[in-house]
Amino acid sequence: MHRFNWDDLKYLLAVAECGSVSKAGRLLKVNHATVLRRVTLFEERFDLSVFDRTPQGYRLPKENEHLIEAIREVDHAVRSVERLIAGGKAPLSGRVRITSTDTLCHSVLPEIVSNMQAESDELTLELISTNAHLDMTRLDADITVRPAAQLPDHLIGERAGELVFDVFGLAEREDGEDAAWLGLSGPLSRTAAARWMEENLGEGQIKGSADSFLTLREMVAAGAGLAFLPSMIGARDGRLRRRDGLAPRFSVPIWVASHADLHSIPRIAQVSRLLVAKLVEKAGVLSGHQ
Repeated sequence: MHRFNWDDLKYLLAVAECGSVSKAGRLLKVNHATVLRRVTLFEERFDLSVFDRTPQGYRLPKENEHLIEAIREVDHAVRSVERLIAGGKAPLSGRVRITSTDTLCHSVLPEIVSNMQAESDELTLELISTNAHLDMTRLDADITVRPAAQLPDHLIGERAGELVFDVFGLAEREDGEDAAWLGLSGPLSRTAAARWMEENLGEGQIKGSADSFLTLREMVAAGAGLAFLPSMIGARDGRLRRRDGLAPRFSVPIWVASHADLHSIPRIAQVSRLLVAKLVEKAGVLSGHQ
């Protein structure tokens, strides 16, 4: 099997697109003799005539169009690799908008974002706190950090950890004193914990609800009842106590994702990788063990 220099392909592609050796040389910023030599060596090595030589220039015969198309795909792949490498080496700069839930925006993300900005003077990070899923197709945000069982098709991302949920009640109350539960409304109604409550609790047991885990935490602390909370905000609050045995412990993956049209942009890809790495370091916090 013949081996060839991948660099030869750009000479073949340039001649095919320009129609002459001299024009290809100007495109590649090399002497036309260099182009002629590289094309000739390729053809001799593979015993293949890629072009028809005519008085008007180099013509690509129809039977070789598939070859040039394949070379064009290789060229695109090589350029993509070059962009990724260049993006990885380039200093972080520009503005990146990150959306996440109020729980993550009030707990681990402020420290992570602050550290990332301290490491790059030219980077500006905007943190958007909302429990609603922003429309990434309308570019409401560049990156989303979301607890979700799986990503929708239009997002590309990476798992960065697990968010763990337990039942919490008022610390000063004994087990069994709390009969009331607090439900999950709004976007939280789609969680596994909400489905468990719907299937296992009677309608009369749920005495209130909220669409924010931070609000639910304050309701529990005020004595309103029991609630599922992310363990990291419940276990660290001295007013609350975990109530084991009342319900299963749930966990959900945390994703760092962006729209398919944005994920390869260097600054967004770099910020995404940093977010994943820093969230992985917070695994103990996210599970409620630290």
